[in-house]
Amino acid sequence: MTRHVEFERLHNFRDLGGYRTRDGRTLRRGRLYRSDSLAKLQGADLERFRALGIRTVIDLRYPWEIEAKGRVPAADGLVYVNLSVEHRPYDQAEIDPALDPWRFLADRYAEVALDGAVELRQALETIAAEDSPQVFHCASGKDRTGLLAALVLALLGVEEDVIAEDFALTELATERLLADWHAAHPDRTMKWPGYGRAPQEIMRLFLADLAAEYGSVHAYATGHLRVDEELIDRLRKRLLD
Repeated sequence: MTRHVEFERLHNFRDLGGYRTRDGRTLRRGRLYRSDSLAKLQGADLERFRALGIRTVIDLRYPWEIEAKGRVPAADGLVYVNLSVEHRPYDQAEIDPALDPWRFLADRYAEVALDGAVELRQALETIAAEDSPQVFHCASGKDRTGLLAALVLALLGVEEDVIAEDFALTELATERLLADWHAAHPDRTMKWPGYGRAPQEIMRLFLADLAAEYGSVHAYATGHLRVDEELIDRLRKRLLD
């Protein structure tokens, strides 16, 4: 099944539909997408995006990223929500090459899961509230976006192996994400060789950390995020066949 939606300037726009849950249900196609920054939309790409019928955009980036890079172009009927889930910024290009890269990123995801409780809960509430197509994104569509995608899939009942596989699909975009970084920073040298990578191991480490700390992703959501069963039920009714 092809998940990537082809754009010229977007590299990591994917449909989360089609995944199966433990109880045999299936995520609806064309209802929830994940992406890299929609600020890059223009021309034919923008027309293709609008043809998907998306009515809600959840931007997970910092306000200063949006100020510097822009946001999705406004359109009649398009709801834009900025929920900056990360609270401890870091520059991936400057990560110490001597560090274990996958453990390092899993630890950063744990920080987002801890610090971003309010924003993550609001993101889940936004997804559950609207039956029309939606998309959430960050800069590369990998880390913050990957965390929210994992949380949604887990609460819907998708197996952990499948969640890790979905995360790793960003690897198909790594080469173009690297090219974008070099084009945007011609005077800088990238120190970290793992930039743009998304092996399954990162997500498996993160999910294991959540299970060790809270017991399960579900317990993390209901305990730390204060998500109730009614919200989880609305997510399932909206997104599952």
